[in-house]
Amino acid sequence: MLVAKRTKYRKSFRGAMGGLSIRGSTIDFGEFGLKALTAGWVSARQIESARKTLTHYTKRGGRIWIRIFPDKPITKKPPETRMGSGKGDVSEYVAVVRPGRIMFEMSAITQRVAEEAMRRAGAKLPVRTKFIVKE
Repeated sequence: MLVAKRTKYRKSFRGAMGGLSIRGSTIDFGEFGLKALTAGWVSARQIESARKTLTHYTKRGGRIWIRIFPDKPITKKPPETRMGSGKGDVSEYVAVVRPGRIMFEMSAITQRVAEEAMRRAGAKLPVRTKFIVKE
């Protein structure tokens, strides 16, 4: 699973997810891409699940690029804990995804196979997605 090796700060604020994605909104490496249509947090587990789906459906053919990285720590307090006593421990890492962000790219396979693989991978993610082809 993807996780940050080291971060500047151990715990972070939740932040606001307004606006569109400026960076990472064009296909740069492959021929086909999976684009986010809504904003959300994509966890490291969800990214790994989508990656496994892509490699499994394409029978390890073609080339896959993961364009998002989970670098935001999410904290959680243990169950049955009273309020107060500080922020909870880091439980997972997420990638902040805004509309327009290219999350996965593929190449060296047919468009039909890439489209179905991306559709299946998109089902594993908490944001609405769209299959796109490089112009």
